[in-house]
Amino acid sequence: MQLPPLLNGIALGFAIAAPVGPIGLLCIRRTLAEGRFIGLITGLGAATADALYGAIAAFGLTSLSQFLVSHQAPVRLFGGVFLCYLGLRTIVAQPHAAAAGPTSRSSSSAFGSTFLLTLTNPLTVLSFAAVFAGLGIGERTADYLSASLLVAGVFIGSALWWFLLSGAVSLFRSRFNNTAMRWVNRVSGSIILIFGVSAIIAAI
Repeated sequence: MQLPPLLNGIALGFAIAAPVGPIGLLCIRRTLAEGRFIGLITGLGAATADALYGAIAAFGLTSLSQFLVSHQAPVRLFGGVFLCYLGLRTIVAQPHAAAAGPTSRSSSSAFGSTFLLTLTNPLTVLSFAAVFAGLGIGERTADYLSASLLVAGVFIGSALWWFLLSGAVSLFRSRFNNTAMRWVNRVSGSIILIFGVSAIIAAI
């Protein structure tokens, strides 16, 4: 029996968000350094970008998706450079700076950084298009309700993963002193830097 579009979207959004990559590392590191709220906001930036790409695929915006894919090299190059910047910044970050409470600027920065990073992978829209075609969504321009429910589900499923991840990591936050956080910054920053260099090489 086929699931309703909303449930299909939730399952898809959760599955896309769950693999731990550079954004997952950013979420974990920011949760440990700045608290659960900033960690969740970090993840929601990625969830919003996933939903945006899902909308492009679900509503059959072929010209826009083709434009994104045809310009994927410079877009991914930008993403790689941005990852390198975030990685280096994380490596040199001082643990005591995390003691400050979240501000509106830090929230917008946390959201915006992962939103932009997720958008730098235009091939995501092709993945959505393939899955949606298999589900029979996006082929019929009149089926706007199903497409909307599917896109909403993608956001909900992705957001659910980030909620669970930031919540689980926050349980261990009190166990990390300055020394431990310094090592978290160095290790996570180095891995993010490697992701960035790999993205630049792939784009070139």
